[in-house]
Amino acid sequence: MTTQTIGVVGAGSMGTGIANLAAINGFNVVLRDIEEQFLENALNRMSKFMDKSVSRGKLTEEQKQEALSRIQTTTQLEDLRDVDIVIEAVIEDLTLKKEVFSSLDQIVREGVIIATNTSSMSITEIASATTRPERVAGMHFFNPAQIMKLVEVVRGYKTSDETVEELKALSIKLAKEPVEVKKDSPGFIVNRIMLPQFIEAIKLVQEGVASYEDIDKAVKLGLNYPMGPFELQDFAGVDIGYHVMEYFKKEFNNNFYAPPLLLKEVIRAGRYGKKTGAGFYEYE
Repeated sequence: MTTQTIGVVGAGSMGTGIANLAAINGFNVVLRDIEEQFLENALNRMSKFMDKSVSRGKLTEEQKQEALSRIQTTTQLEDLRDVDIVIEAVIEDLTLKKEVFSSLDQIVREGVIIATNTSSMSITEIASATTRPERVAGMHFFNPAQIMKLVEVVRGYKTSDETVEELKALSIKLAKEPVEVKKDSPGFIVNRIMLPQFIEAIKLVQEGVASYEDIDKAVKLGLNYPMGPFELQDFAGVDIGYHVMEYFKKEFNNNFYAPPLLLKEVIRAGRYGKKTGAGFYEYE
């Protein structure tokens, strides 16, 4: 199936980035969220992001305006009825995702792929809310979606080979590098590797072994990572990390993945996220 119009459900940071990425690469986009304010904020963030690209000579003002003109916003899920693919990017709540997929299944055309941008949750369970599990898969972008090169294309139990190949091809058209996750396992590849690192880093502080700053410095200089574990958690949102740890603990039935006490204290203090503070560093 030729993809010309991409539907994106959810205008948070990931949905905004995916919509912006698609428009920059020549696709028409229908971006949906539940309130006009969220959509206006998303368009403002896209405009500011592209302003930086214009100032650096990576984009012209004309290209910026053309990209914005390709984006239609809506609060009505029904306005996605004619899209060629849908990418869901709502919050990491399995019940909500299944509700969205069930509704989309009734709205979009037969055979249209419904992909989820979930970073860790079961593709198979999300697909069970539809009548087309063979056309459901994970398409996990990384934040910011306009810049980060990787896309994890994740199989559910019933995802067809054709669906996987179409999503890999679409990733390349979006100037990304796809990797295939052959089995539906919590956290897929990157988060499966990264989460234990987060947990151990938190425990090092909790045990008084080293400070946030020195752990971040050690990881950046010793492992050549661009960001340390605490910088990355604060950037992504420590609340998201907390919920993913809880999900891993439940799915793997393994207490190793239980959120450390220090993380729970940060969550309880409410000092996390871009609006309320800077996570671990704000908690100091």
